[in-house]
Amino acid sequence: MSQFPDAKALFSAIATLLTFVAFVPYYLSIWSRRVRPHVFSWFIWGGGTMIVFFAQLAGGGGIGAWPAVVSALLTLGVGGFALWRSPDLSIKRIDLVFLTLAAMALPLWFLTETALSAVIVLTIVDLLGFGPSVRKAYSLPHEESAFFFFISVVRNVFVLMALETLSWTTALFPAAVLAACSAFVVLIFLRRAMVTVPQETPA
Repeated sequence: MSQFPDAKALFSAIATLLTFVAFVPYYLSIWSRRVRPHVFSWFIWGGGTMIVFFAQLAGGGGIGAWPAVVSALLTLGVGGFALWRSPDLSIKRIDLVFLTLAAMALPLWFLTETALSAVIVLTIVDLLGFGPSVRKAYSLPHEESAFFFFISVVRNVFVLMALETLSWTTALFPAAVLAACSAFVVLIFLRRAMVTVPQETPA
């Protein structure tokens, strides 16, 4: 796949652009308090994605790994911004369980001997990060943005296409996030069809 450097650069640029296309409206929705993300999920996702970026570089991901660091910084920013502007304070015991499991698993990447082992651990951590948001979206689907996670699905398609070396080390994390975001979008729409729509609904 390395014989198409120009295409890889284009796919990486598109993935990076889609990151901003997803995050800018999401930040604005948080500011207007139309979206109230669960901060546990965003801090878990941000920390894990940042480490995956370095693991992908070590695994030969090349230019295809760069959208990960952009996403990591913006994701951590969402956690901090939401905590300040419109925090979801409906923290349940199960949310603390997911946070604890993720916090316990995250340091394990230091003990791994290969980049692939680190990516596997961090992929599990990222999926655990969906726990609090899934619980929240099931109860209050209109406080989450289906648009953001749909764009994340499309973005990760381009991330996979941008990878200079396609392997388990480089592809596992974006593929898992793609699948998880797809399922999350379906959950949001299914629950919105079952739950009374409030006056203002996020995109």
